[in-house]
Amino acid sequence: MQITVDVSDEMMKQLEPLRDELPQILALGLQQMQANPTEGLSGLKEILEFLAQLPSPQEILALRLSDKLQTEIEKLLEKNREEGLNTREQRLWQQYEFVEHLVRMAKARALVKIKEAASA
Repeated sequence: MQITVDVSDEMMKQLEPLRDELPQILALGLQQMQANPTEGLSGLKEILEFLAQLPSPQEILALRLSDKLQTEIEKLLEKNREEGLNTREQRLWQQYEFVEHLVRMAKARALVKIKEAASA
């Protein structure tokens, strides 16, 4: 499909080097617009706020999900096994997966820092 869009000169300058990536940029933008920020990430607000405080490596390794968030995730897993997820629930699950990825990266980096400190 071909789409024509009017953009400002400034935006055109920003998009020109990304010409070949425009379909992906549009897809990501659409996905972001469709995500409901009052769902999903709001349930993970505590994790994001925790990471924003720049905790110590030991605190990062000790990070666990709240009971409420763990229950929400388990409900989605069960529903996915039994009947499948609707579009809203699929987006919610993708948001959980993204934040889980961030936490895993933070924990991996924290472990490296602890090992580096122990060998120094």
